This record gives sequence, structure tokens and C-alpha cells, in this order.
Amino acid sequence: MNPSNVYFTDFHTVAFGDSLPVKLKKLIRKAGIEKLDLEGKFVAIKMHFGELGNISYLRPNYARAVADVVKELGGKPFLTDCNTMYPGSRKNALEHLECAWENGFTPLTVGCPIIIGDGLKGTDDIDVPVQGGEYVKTAKIGRAVMDADVFISLTHFKGHEMTGFGGAIKNIGMGCGSRAGKTDQHSSGKPHITPDLCRGCRRCQKECANRGLVFDEETRKMHVDQDNCVGCGRCLGSCNFDAISFDNDAANELLNCRMAEYTKAVVDGRPNFHISLIVDVSPNCDCHGENDIPILPDIGMFASFDPLALDQACVDACLAAAPIPGSQLANNMAKKDFIDHHDHFRNSTPESEWRSCLAHAEKIGLGSREYNLIKM
Repeated sequence: MNPSNVYFTDFHTVAFGDSLPVKLKKLIRKAGIEKLDLEGKFVAIKMHFGELGNISYLRPNYARAVADVVKELGGKPFLTDCNTMYPGSRKNALEHLECAWENGFTPLTVGCPIIIGDGLKGTDDIDVPVQGGEYVKTAKIGRAVMDADVFISLTHFKGHEMTGFGGAIKNIGMGCGSRAGKTDQHSSGKPHITPDLCRGCRRCQKECANRGLVFDEETRKMHVDQDNCVGCGRCLGSCNFDAISFDNDAANELLNCRMAEYTKAVVDGRPNFHISLIVDVSPNCDCHGENDIPILPDIGMFASFDPLALDQACVDACLAAAPIPGSQLANNMAKKDFIDHHDHFRNSTPESEWRSCLAHAEKIGLGSREYNLIKM
């Protein structure tokens, strides 16, 4: 496969010059979004509206910039995301929309409707065949996502406690899965709790939507109910004491492979375009109800027709950047027992893994890891 083109612009502006939303508009036009036939077409713009309490998600201004360009090209855009499988403010469409509004995403601010892709309860999905899928034969994708004529992803590129980073593939594959689809992707492994490390704080239990964690009142320790646990990994990110780990060492790799295959199900056979912004690079997902200080500096905006090349370009830019002093990444690297993985994402969250995702995505024909970086 030939290298894909990835277009890039940084976050620098000059006094009285272009604003960042204007720079984004110019970037996606330069990257060729006008090649898409958008006239009269329904255009899904997939993004993350942020969990309540988290303020590192992409600002609505960026969504407005993309929606405006789509409308200028004759398209009918709508912002979308699917419901979550864990407790929080986005597990059904009513709460999800209220969360989006509270975080600043309204038809007035973004210039287009907001539709929750898998419906009121997260059950409005469609089985989509995965061409060449090794782990997933049919993906459960939100119906509104698949009903769109054109698909655009708008991604906040940041860290992630399981998959190393959250990029375009995670935004699309995991994000477009219905609640059942998300469970399907997470079903590879179950966590284990080390009793000696467990403090009995119950913080992990608050993150579990499936009665997968049981607190023993006698020992004051938590343990995993293997029958109810779906392996989503939310508890892993909630534990401050390293008491939780996965029994299946390959769980993250299997999750990555399924996520890549879900992404292929979403984009196969229809026009698609992808945008990622490396900004406010928090160590964990925007699904958290909080966000730590960024681990890396704001780098820039990227756009491509190839979601895999886009993720690879963003990874390379992040690995070449210097850690921010005082961040989780920098603090980990300063520890006496620090083991250097020569990888900012694994150095930030050592139990995470991301390379298998990109390798499998290339294997199944999602795109190319080779790219030409074209700077504006």
C-alpha cells in the first residue's frame, strides 16, 4: 500500500491573524475534504462530548468549524457519539445529551443537530459485517452512525490507561459501538485484585456498571465477580494503588484488534474523512469524570482520509515531544524504580499497549502506517 497523505498545522497564531477554528477549516480543505460528494448528504461527525467533570475534551468551537465546512459544501452534518457501558453521565441518550449541552455542545454552538448514535437506551444498533475480520465477524454499530451517507471523525488525541492512547481508531471503533458493541470489544479478559494492595476504598466499585466488583465487609477488600465482569477496564483506571491488573496478559492486545475491526466496519464502503487534534493530552480517556494535567505539550491539528496513517502520525509526533514537568509521565520517569519503555504512553501507563492496534489495522486493510506529512 502506498503512503497516505497526512496534513498538519500547529497551534500557533499571530495577533489579528487566523483563529484556531479558522486554521482547522483551512487544514481540512487543504487535506481534500472537498473531494467528498457532500451535496444533500447526511454527514455524521463522530466525536466525544466529554464526561461531566472532565474539561480536557475538544471545545465545541472545533466541532463548529468542521460542521460549517460540511454545510458550505452542501452537506447536512450532525454530531454523534454512542452511549457508554459504564456508570456516568452518558449511559443513555437523555443523560448523554444533557452532558453534551452542559459541556457546551448545543445546536446553537456547533451549528448542527446532535444525535446519540445508538438511541435512547443504547440498544438501537445494526449488525455490520467486518470484511477480513479475525476476531469480529459482525460489529454492533449505532444505527444513526451507519445511516449517515458520509462519516467524519473528529478526535481528541490523548492518553488511555488500556490502549496507550485514544486516537482516531478508538474514537471510531469503540465510540461507534453500541453498548453491546462496547461489551463485545472488551470481553477478552477479566481483572484481578491483589488483596495486599487493595485499600478497601471502593472507588473502583463506583466505576462498575455490571455488578462485577464485590466488597467483602469482613476483610474490607474488593474482589471480582467473574460471572458479571465484562472486562471493560474502568476499574483499572480508577485504582490509585495498583491493586488491579488483568488476568489475561493479552487482553489489551485483543481489545486493540477488535477495536480496529470495529473501525473497519464503520468506514468500509462509504466516503470518510478524519481529523485529530493533539491538545490537552491528558493521561487518561475523556470518559473519566476528571482530567489530570497534560503529559505532553499541545502539538497541532492533523487531517487525512486514512485513519490509520493519522494515528501513526499523531503517535510519532507525541513520541518526539518532551514530557511536561510535573505530569504523570514526568513523575513516573523520575521514580527510582522506573523502567524506561522508550514510549511516552507506556511510560505514563505501563500496563497499557497500543502497537498491536496499528499493526492489526494495517493487516486487515484499514489503511497504511506509512505516510507523507504535509505541513501547512
